[in-house]
Amino acid sequence: MTAKLYLNDMYLREFDATVVAIEGDMVALDRTAFYPTGGGQPNDTGILVTDGISYDVADVIKAGDEVMHRISSSSLPQPGSKVHGVLDWNRRYAHMRYHTAIHIIDGVVNRDYSDRGLITGSQIYEDRARVDFDLPGITREMAEEIIGKANEVISSNHSIYAREISSEEAQRIPGLARTAPGRELIKSLERVRIIDISGFDLQADGGTHVANTSEVGRITFRAIQSKGAHNKRVEFVLS
Repeated sequence: MTAKLYLNDMYLREFDATVVAIEGDMVALDRTAFYPTGGGQPNDTGILVTDGISYDVADVIKAGDEVMHRISSSSLPQPGSKVHGVLDWNRRYAHMRYHTAIHIIDGVVNRDYSDRGLITGSQIYEDRARVDFDLPGITREMAEEIIGKANEVISSNHSIYAREISSEEAQRIPGLARTAPGRELIKSLERVRIIDISGFDLQADGGTHVANTSEVGRITFRAIQSKGAHNKRVEFVLS
């Protein structure tokens, strides 16, 4: 099983590890700070360095308990090799800011609009993100209102941290998982990792986030698309 360093230190940019397996162009390490694609957050990229040779990490995926690193270089580090991993920090930090922004928007909807609807999905890109609303009657004006409230949360400088609780405790916290699949997942786990935006919101989550809402910057509405009678997709950027 790969030790997932990104779960405990989301600001870790470099690390040392050992190659434990090779599958095609994929490399498994005993430990990694590279985040694999999941939960709407794209994978990290970067390099692995060993014996003066640099290998480009182009993709990262989860395979059971393992995290696999796709190498785009012409050769691969061999099992047993000691490697030094370096993340593309600009890409990772952008994902952290956008992921936190999505949590804040979700928290606003859960706090102020939960009697009317909810957010059903999201996707992060390096330079933008989008959230999907199941909110009857949502308009551009309402979406901008939600984003305005999210910016108020950002400017309040809430601390953000990750912690683990038992499945039993997680199931007793209302709204910790806001979709049916998420609630079922919590039931199946022994320990549940949550992202705590202090004094504002708690959500079960396995992604990476900034340490304070002030790091998110400002959310700016970009576009709204209709995805059904009362389903809308809202795209935003950060500045």
